[in-house]
Amino acid sequence: MAIASGNPAPKFTLKSLTPEGLVDVSLESNFGKTATVLLFFPLAFTGVCTQELCEVTSSLNAYTRVNADVLAISVDSPFAQAAWAKQEKITLRILSDLNKETARAYGVLLPNLLGIGDAAARAVFVVDKAGVIRHAEQTPTPHDLPDLAKVQEVLATL
Repeated sequence: MAIASGNPAPKFTLKSLTPEGLVDVSLESNFGKTATVLLFFPLAFTGVCTQELCEVTSSLNAYTRVNADVLAISVDSPFAQAAWAKQEKITLRILSDLNKETARAYGVLLPNLLGIGDAAARAVFVVDKAGVIRHAEQTPTPHDLPDLAKVQEVLATL
C-alpha cells in the first residue's frame, strides 16, 4: 500500500543517464526550492507507460508554471530508460530504482509483475517544498493511468 498523504516523503538518491553520463538525482535537492511530482511506472518500452510519460512530457510546461519538478521512476536500468526516452521523445528525468529500494520505501513495489519479477506499481506522489507528501495515488492496476488533473489541482494549492 502506498505511503499516505501527510507523511514525510522518503528521501532517495537515484541514477539518471544524461548526455553527460550517469548522474545522481536526489529528492532532497528540491526541498526548500520546488514541489516534486514523483511518477512511479512499471517498465520502460510498454504501452501504458509510454502513453503516460509521453502525455506528461507534452504538458511539462503546466508543471513548470506551478514550480514543480517531475521525476519518473522505474526499476529499469538507466541505460534502458535512456534508450526508451530517446525513442519516444520523453524529456522527463527518468530515475533508475534498479535495487527497488525507493519503490519499497513508498509502498509501491509490485511482487512478480507478469511473472518476470518485482516492479514499481503505477503511482504518483506530490511532495511539497518541505518534503511532505501532499497527494498519493496508486492506480488499481498497472493498466490504469493516474489522475493527473488531481495532481495539477494539488500543485495549485502549494
